[in-house]
Amino acid sequence: MRALDGAAVREWADACVRDLGAARAEIDDINVYPVADSDTGSNLLHTVTAARDALAGSDPVAAGQALTVLAGAAVRAAKGNSGIILSQVLYGMARSADCARELDGPGLVAALRAADTAATGAVTRPVAGTMLSVLHAVAVALDGAPPEAGDVATLAAKAAADALARTPDQLPALAAAGVVDAGGRGLLAVLDALAATLTGTRATPVSPAPLPAPPPGPPGAWEVMYLLTSAEGDDGAASLRRALAALGDSVTVAEAGGGEYAVHVHCADIGAALEAGLNHGRPHQVRVEPLVTPGRAAEPGSTGADLAVVAVVHGDALAELVGAEGVPVLAVPTGGQPSTEDLLALVGRTAAEHVAVLPGGVRLTAAAERVTDNPVLAGRDVVVVPCASPVQVLAALAVHDRSRGAGADVVAMAEAAAATRRGEVVVATEDAITWVGRAGGGDVMGFIDGEVVLIEPPDGAGGVTRAAVGVLDRLLAVGGELVTVLLGAAAPPGVADALDAHLRAERPDVELVCYSGGQTDAVLLMGVE
Repeated sequence: MRALDGAAVREWADACVRDLGAARAEIDDINVYPVADSDTGSNLLHTVTAARDALAGSDPVAAGQALTVLAGAAVRAAKGNSGIILSQVLYGMARSADCARELDGPGLVAALRAADTAATGAVTRPVAGTMLSVLHAVAVALDGAPPEAGDVATLAAKAAADALARTPDQLPALAAAGVVDAGGRGLLAVLDALAATLTGTRATPVSPAPLPAPPPGPPGAWEVMYLLTSAEGDDGAASLRRALAALGDSVTVAEAGGGEYAVHVHCADIGAALEAGLNHGRPHQVRVEPLVTPGRAAEPGSTGADLAVVAVVHGDALAELVGAEGVPVLAVPTGGQPSTEDLLALVGRTAAEHVAVLPGGVRLTAAAERVTDNPVLAGRDVVVVPCASPVQVLAALAVHDRSRGAGADVVAMAEAAAATRRGEVVVATEDAITWVGRAGGGDVMGFIDGEVVLIEPPDGAGGVTRAAVGVLDRLLAVGGELVTVLLGAAAPPGVADALDAHLRAERPDVELVCYSGGQTDAVLLMGVE
C-alpha cells in the first residue's frame, strides 16, 4: 500500500482515462438528468484525457505539483456540466495538497473534503441525487478514516458506490428512468481508479443496466461553455452565476486559478450568455453545442402515469404541507419570486412527458407561465394550473388521479382550483381606502377572492376571530361542503377552535380542516369547496 505521490497521481490519471473509456458508453446511456443528451460519459472522458495528457508532458515529483497540473488542464478542457464538476474535484484536491510531496491518509481525507467544497461551490444550485450528492457522501463517510491513503481511497470508493445506489431515491427523473445518476457513476469510476492505484485492488463499481438512448427532440437550447479571465474574484464569479441563472439552468462557474474560470450554462440565448461573461472579464475558448431533449409524442389514451405534478409555494411550512401530498415542491421566500433556473430544475426533477405546475399565488402563476416555452423544456408538455392561493393548490391535489389520462387530469385539477372560493384575513400595515370603508394600520381586513369585504378594529385575538367568522359566513353563503384553513405564523391561539365551534353550531353539514401554513403575509387563508 502506498501514499499518493507524483508518480501515483500520473498512474491515477492513466487509470481514469482507461476506466472512463471502458465505461463511457454505459454512462452515456444512463444520462437522463438534467438533459437526456447522452454525453456525460463522453464529457468526463474528454476532460480527464486532456488532464492526463498535460500531466504526461511534465515531470512533477510531488503530489501537490502533479495535482495542480492535472487540475489546471482539466478546468481548461472541461466539457459539459459533469466535466466542470470533475475539474473542480481535482482543483479542490490540488489546493488542499498545495506543495506536499505526498498525501498520506489524513492528507487524502483533507483533499477529498476540499474537492467536495470546491465542486459544490462552483454550482449555482446543487441538486440532490446528482454527482455532487455522491461526492458529498464521500466527504461525510471519511470521518474516522484509517491512516493509510490506500484505505482512505477504498473507503471513498465504497461510499461513492453506496451513495450512487441511492440517487434514484433522491431524484424522481432517475427513478422514472430506472437508472442511477450518470455523473455520479463517472465519479465512482474515478475514485475506484484511485483505490486501485494505491492498493492494487479495485472496488467493485455499481454497473446499472443501461437504457437505450432516448430519441432526440428538436434542438431548442444550447450548451454554452467558455473560459473567462477576470480580476473580479469571488464577487465577480457570484455575480456571473446570478446573471447566467436568469438565462437558463445547469449554471457552473468554476475557478481555475490565476483569475480564470470555466463557465457552463444551458440556455436559449447564446449572445446573452457571452455578454454576461463580457461584463465580468474576457471570455475565450468559447464552445457552443445544441442541447437536445427527449421528444416522444404522447400516445393516444396515455394514462395519468405520464403526468407529473409539481408545485411552487411561498414559505417552507407551506412547502412541507404540499410536499406531504407526494409531489416535488419548490419553496420560495415570502414575497419573493422563483428564478427561471429554480423552475426549470423543479420541472426537471421529473422525467414525465407531461408536467402540471401548481403555483400557490397569482405572481407565482405568472412566473411559472414564463418558463413553459423555455427551449430547455422542448419536447415536454408543461402546463400551469392557475392558482391564486395555496388553498387552491390543495384543492387541485385532492382531485389529482393518476388513473386518468393526462389531459383529463389537468382539466380536473384546473376545475377544482377555479371552483374553490378563497378568503384571507390580513392585518393592515398602513392606512387604506377600501370598498367597505377606511382601514387604519392594525385593523383586521377580510378578503374574498381578492376583494375586501369587512374591516374589524384592532382587538387582539378577538378582532381576528370576528373577521375570520365573518369571511367564513360570506364564503358559505353561496354553498360549500368543505372548508380548508391555513393558519399563518401570526394566527392567535384558539382561532381554529372558534371556527370549528361556529360551524358546528351554524353549519354542521360543513367539514372543516385546519393546517399550519406558516405564511407571514396573511393571518388566515381559507378555501371553500
